Amino acid sequence: MTTYLDFFELTQEPFSNAPVSRFYYNSAQHSQALTRLMHAVSYMKGLSILVGDIGAGKTTLARRMLDSLPESEYEAALLVIIHSGITANWLLRRIALQLGVENPAQEKLALLSQLYQRLLQIYESGKKAVVLIDEAQMLETRELMEEFRGLLNLEVPERKLISFVFFGLPEIEKNLKLDPPLAQRVAMRYRLEPFTAESTEAYVKHRLRLAGCPRMPFSPEALLAVHQHSSGSPRVINTLCDNALFEAFLAREEMVSAELVHRIGKNLGLLGVNSPASQAGERSSAPAPLPRTTSSKVDLAEIDRYLEGLGKL
Repeated sequence: MTTYLDFFELTQEPFSNAPVSRFYYNSAQHSQALTRLMHAVSYMKGLSILVGDIGAGKTTLARRMLDSLPESEYEAALLVIIHSGITANWLLRRIALQLGVENPAQEKLALLSQLYQRLLQIYESGKKAVVLIDEAQMLETRELMEEFRGLLNLEVPERKLISFVFFGLPEIEKNLKLDPPLAQRVAMRYRLEPFTAESTEAYVKHRLRLAGCPRMPFSPEALLAVHQHSSGSPRVINTLCDNALFEAFLAREEMVSAELVHRIGKNLGLLGVNSPASQAGERSSAPAPLPRTTSSKVDLAEIDRYLEGLGKL
């Protein structure tokens, strides 16, 4: 059965939204962000923050940073926060596990002692302990913020024993204000902005090239339409381009037109700020946020199992 990959002579999907490291696009701002974050953890500056809107590429950058930290120099881990109902004790235990503490204690003082001893071991081995926190906007309580401040207080005379990097939505800033002393300790902030039209074009061409595409299947006008409907969001660019290639394949059209992209954008409800529909006065609706749980008890064991599954991917 012929697929759109065959039709466009592609070796693999160019616009999957799965975080495939091979397709990482090192835009100017992604490069600047990574350079600044690497500098911050290299000098163990404590807490750094990278923010961006939905689909801006924060998770991709977090994974890229993790891959960029040499194992000979860093004891590094990536922790994904998947529920806003986590407790401070759960957070401490996950950080301890990620950094190599065996059988973390349930009691907080014992757990902190274990973690401190492990951080000293890492320091004495000549390495630096770094924990990257993805979806950090879900850290919504003062208790959680206070735990991070306490961990950043673990020091030796020469330096801090652990550094954190938060990746998340702009709401992170509001959460930090729950603990003003922690907010004052942010050593570096960087914000990922949406792609420009030029960056969008370069991004699309980059992914097509890596997927083995022998020719450019998007017209210049189609690329501009992709930027208009996506508002420069990499995740939405992927969705638009994947749908456009598939629809062009179904119609046996070798070139994706602007008209096709506009139709797909409208069907998907992706009416970006510069798209014809929005300029005509149509209003797009943001995706509804996931409903918050009304239960007072969160199954933290289930969250643990989920995160362990992520680690096996």
